[in-house]
Amino acid sequence: MNLILETDRLLLREMKLSDAEALFEMDCNPNVHKYLWNKPMNSIDEVNEYINMIRTQYVKNKIGRFVVIEKESNKLIGWAGLKYNTEKLNNRINFYDIGYRFNESAWGKGYASEVAFAWLDYGFNTMKLNSIMAAAHSENAASNAILKKIGMKITENYLENGVLWNWFELKNEAIL
Repeated sequence: MNLILETDRLLLREMKLSDAEALFEMDCNPNVHKYLWNKPMNSIDEVNEYINMIRTQYVKNKIGRFVVIEKESNKLIGWAGLKYNTEKLNNRINFYDIGYRFNESAWGKGYASEVAFAWLDYGFNTMKLNSIMAAAHSENAASNAILKKIGMKITENYLENGVLWNWFELKNEAIL
């Protein structure tokens, strides 16, 4: 993908295999995976598989998760983006969801909100999407606050493997 999004402090670009070490540093941290089934990655091979899956989504769906680079340090601090979800989640299929994950050292700095606003703008104004969805673990206060901050509304709760999740939706006002 030749797409690059830019915010005041961040660059968002396609994920590459050369990003594996930085992504592994993030994804091997149990704190990062506290609300993601407590399954941190155990090897760089797992990260490479993930990157290849994301790169396949770029080709197949013309969108996917992008790495987040902090401009000031030029350091990869996480990923964020839109995903066309083709697997059933909360009894839905074939929808766009917004997601983000950051290295623990980048938490609490407003980066997730910054990239989420950028992706909403791209999804609604460039892609002309009708709606964007998201799911957040009900106990993940930070992620729930970010999704509310960007204007998403909880439309329901659902259980997955005994875990309560909040389901968020946002409609494109320009299309309605």
